[in-house]
Amino acid sequence: MAGGMKRLAKDTAVYGLSSILGRMLNWLLVPMYSRVLAGTGEFGVMTNLYGWTALLLVLLTYGMETGFFRFINKKEIKNPMQVYSTTLISVGFTSVLFTIAGLIFLLPISNSLGYAEHPEYVAMLILIVSLDAFTAIPFAYLRYANRPIKFASIRLLIIFLNIALNIFLLVVCPWIYTNHPSLISWFYIPDYGVGYVFIANLIGSVLCLLLLVKELRGFTYSFDASLLKKMLRYSLPILILGLAGVFNQTADKILFPFLFEDKVYATEQLGIYGACFKIAVIMVMFTQAFRFAYEPFIFAKNKSEDNRKSYAEAMKYFIIFSLLIFLGVMFYLDILKYFVAPDYYPGLKVVPIVMLGELFFGIYFNLSLWYKLSDQTQWGAYFSTLGCVVTVCIIVFFAPLYGFMACAWASFACNLLMMVISYLVGQKKFPIKYDLRSAFIYFVAAGILYAVGMLPVISSEAIRLLYRTLLLGVFIAFVIKRDLPLRELPYIGRFLK
Repeated sequence: MAGGMKRLAKDTAVYGLSSILGRMLNWLLVPMYSRVLAGTGEFGVMTNLYGWTALLLVLLTYGMETGFFRFINKKEIKNPMQVYSTTLISVGFTSVLFTIAGLIFLLPISNSLGYAEHPEYVAMLILIVSLDAFTAIPFAYLRYANRPIKFASIRLLIIFLNIALNIFLLVVCPWIYTNHPSLISWFYIPDYGVGYVFIANLIGSVLCLLLLVKELRGFTYSFDASLLKKMLRYSLPILILGLAGVFNQTADKILFPFLFEDKVYATEQLGIYGACFKIAVIMVMFTQAFRFAYEPFIFAKNKSEDNRKSYAEAMKYFIIFSLLIFLGVMFYLDILKYFVAPDYYPGLKVVPIVMLGELFFGIYFNLSLWYKLSDQTQWGAYFSTLGCVVTVCIIVFFAPLYGFMACAWASFACNLLMMVISYLVGQKKFPIKYDLRSAFIYFVAAGILYAVGMLPVISSEAIRLLYRTLLLGVFIAFVIKRDLPLRELPYIGRFLK
C-alpha cells in the first residue's frame, strides 16, 4: 500500500509538473508575439481562433478520455484492449469526419468567422483540433499503463518544438530575409505573421501523432458497438459539463468579434484583452501548482481522520496562497507590464478583475469535491450552465458599450456566482465546515493592503516598488504569525530549532 501511494505521488508530480511547465513555456511566447506580430489585431486573430480550438477539442473528445478510464478499469471487462481499441476507432472516426466536413465547407466557415482572406488559418486549426482530439486517447492510454515519463517527455518535446519553430519563423526568418533574402525566399512569406503560429502548431501536432505510433500498434483492433453505447451514455454528461466549463473560459474570445460591425477594431481590441489576460494567467498556473504540491500532503496528513477536515484545511491554505499571488502580481505590475508591448498597455486594467475571477474559479474547483465525492456530478453541469448564461448575457449586452472590460467582468461575475451557489448547495448536500472566519479575515487584509498599495500616487517607480514590497511583506508576516509558524515548516523549522 505504501509503495502504491509512493508511486501515485511520483506519477502525480510528473504529470502535474509537466503540465504546469508546459503551460508556462507556452505562456513565455506572449512577449514575443506582442512585439513581432503586426499590431494587436493579429494577436486578436490568434486569441479568437484558439478560443474556438479549446471549445472544439472538448466537443471532439466528447468525454471519451474519462469514459476510457472508467470502463477499462471495470472488473467485468475481460479484454481491456478492446476498450482502448473501441475508443480509438470512435474518436478517430469522428475526428476524420470532422476534418472532411470542415475542409469541404471551409470557405463558408471562414467567411462566417471573418477570415475570408485567410481560409487556410481555419483549415490549419481544423487539422490541429482533429489531431489533438485523436492523440488524447493514446495519451490517456499512457496514463493507464503507468508510463508518466513517456507521457511528459512527448508533451514537453512538442512544446519545445513549438517554441523553436515560433522563434525561427517569427524572429530568425525575418532577419535572414532582410539580410540574405535569397536563402529563404523559396518558402518564407514576409507578411504572413500570425499564420506562422498556426503552422508551428500544426507541425507539432503531426509530430505528436508520429511519436505515439507505438501506442497505436501491437494489438488487434476490434470494435464493440454495445460497449461504445455504454461509454457514450456515461460520457455525455461529461461532454456537457466540459463544454459548459470551457465555454465559460472562452466565450469572451469567441463572441467578442461578432459584437462589432468594425471587425478590424474588434480584433485589435480582442488582441489587447487577450495579451493582458495572459498576465492574469499567472494566477491559474500558481494555483495549479498549489494543488499538485500541497493537497496530497494535506490529504495524507489526515487520512486516519474525517477527510472533511482535510478539505477545509486545504481550502484555507489555497485562499491564502491565491491572495498572496494576487497581491504579488498587482504590486509588481509596473514590472510585469513589460511582458507585453506598449500597444497593449490599455488592457492592463483587466488584470485585477480577471485574477480575482480566476481566484473564485479556483475556490469553486476546490468546492466541487462535494458533488464528485457524493456522486452528484449533475450539479456541476447545473452550475456550469448557469455560469454560461451569465457570461454570455454580460458579454452580449455590455461588450458593445464597454468593450473588453465587459469580458473581464463577465469572467468575474460568472466565477463568483458559481463559487457562491456551489458552496450553498454543497453545505446542504455534503456539509464541510470551512473556516469562513479565516477566509474573511484574509480577504479583508488583502483588500486593505491592495488599496493602501495602489491608491497613493508615487512618481518614483523604485520607491513605489519598495513601498509595495514592504506591504507584501506585511501580508506574509501576517500569514506566518496567524497560520504558518516557521517552526512547523520542513527544513526551516529544523534550522530554527
